[in-house]
Amino acid sequence: MEAKIQKWGNSLGIRIPMNMINGLSLRKGSIVEINEESDQLIIRPKEKPGLDELLDAINVDNIHSEIDFGEIQGNEIW
Repeated sequence: MEAKIQKWGNSLGIRIPMNMINGLSLRKGSIVEINEESDQLIIRPKEKPGLDELLDAINVDNIHSEIDFGEIQGNEIW
């Protein structure tokens, strides 16, 4: 498939055909990885981190303390 690189603000951009967008389950705001390998651009969808990976990233520097929402109101049971 052929595509044309065009000016986009101060950068250059390329349009991805809709059949590829749908085939890779991409949408507006999707994150992709762009790598240069052997004089080629490789664009891959970035996988979302799994629960284990997210939990492994928690440490003493980024964990927050318990949040107190005040007295019970209404029919809440804790």
